[in-house]
Amino acid sequence: MPTGTGESLRPSSVTYKSIVAYDGTAFEGFQRQTAGTRTVQSELETALAAVGWQSRSILAAGRTDRGVHAAGQVISYQHVWAHTPEELTRAINANLPMDIAIRETAIAPEGFHPRFSAKSRHYRYSLFVDRVRQPLAERFAMRLKQIPDEKLIQNAAERLIGKRDLRVFGPAPHPEGTTVRQIQTAKWTVAGERLCFDIEADAFLQHMVRRIMSVLVEIGQGRLSIDEFDRMLNTPGERWQGALAPPQGLCLMAVRY
Repeated sequence: MPTGTGESLRPSSVTYKSIVAYDGTAFEGFQRQTAGTRTVQSELETALAAVGWQSRSILAAGRTDRGVHAAGQVISYQHVWAHTPEELTRAINANLPMDIAIRETAIAPEGFHPRFSAKSRHYRYSLFVDRVRQPLAERFAMRLKQIPDEKLIQNAAERLIGKRDLRVFGPAPHPEGTTVRQIQTAKWTVAGERLCFDIEADAFLQHMVRRIMSVLVEIGQGRLSIDEFDRMLNTPGERWQGALAPPQGLCLMAVRY
């Protein structure tokens, strides 16, 4: 039976892994920025500090841009906590604003890093077709005025699958990084005038999904041919010069380990 001051009864620091969901509309992106700038990371760290967390920074699977959403962002952090991971989830959520929530928490495996341990990431881009604005729908989707050709966009999506240099869709996150990526899934789901594009890859370049979406819309609406798309994919030094698709249609759905 323990004796003395009771030091042996104090909980030790543990690395936790939490899945986070957020509506990115009112955030200036995920990553912490200057004081007073509202970001997902700053809100999470403030909530953790309220439950006794004393480390300097959380780790994350990725850094979503301003206005981009998440259903399955993954973070990790070390914390001394005397209760269950479920109780930790509830305690953090009690200190978070309504547009962000911890969905679940678990003790992370040894050596876990939410970014470097990831095998793939799954993003979804949502669209709808309407000639008139839909303010509620446009919070989470891109509006098109005409429906794209389903066969053309499915054909183009299939051509993305595989491993290749994808610098045409954006630079590497770091200057010395590679632009070679392995895309495992790229597919459309079309239900009337609602469309979703799902893409899963080992990693992504800066603004990669938003550039791909912009290109696919151009193809689906007849402004870019499949042959031109093939040439882009096979000319790594070229860069897509069109506009980025808007951020609100994009959601980080899951990170696979």
